[in-house]
Amino acid sequence: MSLLNEILSHNQTFVTDKQYEPFITTKFPDKRLVILTCMDTRLVELLPKAMNLKNGDVKMVKSAGAVINHPFGGIMRSLLVAVYELQADEIYIIGHYDCGMSAIDPDQMLQKMVNRGISEETIQMLKYSGVKLDEWLRGFNEVQEAVKNSVDMVVNHPLMVKDVPVHGLVIHPATGQLDVVVDGNK
Repeated sequence: MSLLNEILSHNQTFVTDKQYEPFITTKFPDKRLVILTCMDTRLVELLPKAMNLKNGDVKMVKSAGAVINHPFGGIMRSLLVAVYELQADEIYIIGHYDCGMSAIDPDQMLQKMVNRGISEETIQMLKYSGVKLDEWLRGFNEVQEAVKNSVDMVVNHPLMVKDVPVHGLVIHPATGQLDVVVDGNK
């Protein structure tokens, strides 16, 4: 049985037995906040538990490294929608120690793409077209600095209202301890 079939089989039971009922909530976050965090598998359950969050409390946006790499990309748009349309009054940007983005080497990643079938011509065409793949794929050296950079991008965004606190934190993926990098209330 494929993983998709396993998921669909479980889902059929989940829906038939109404196991969804404890998760019913609205589209508005009860705690009126939005979190941008990393897509790391260790944070799926740990982060909400470490912050005493349950289903319906927050809007959760995820990206590799909790990084906003473009002021007018999808991540920033999601934060703006959370604030202006979904009643989020605070933003939390939460990176984590031992993040895979700290080890990303753009050249190695491009080679992996070629090894999996992306043509060298496609990569060269993108570079020729002005796409700076090395910058776009590059990770970061210091998680605290990456969090500060993302906080700064939100705080200084021309479309972000100035009375929304933007906090920056780093979580330990083994213990759940949160370290404050930027206190948006100050």
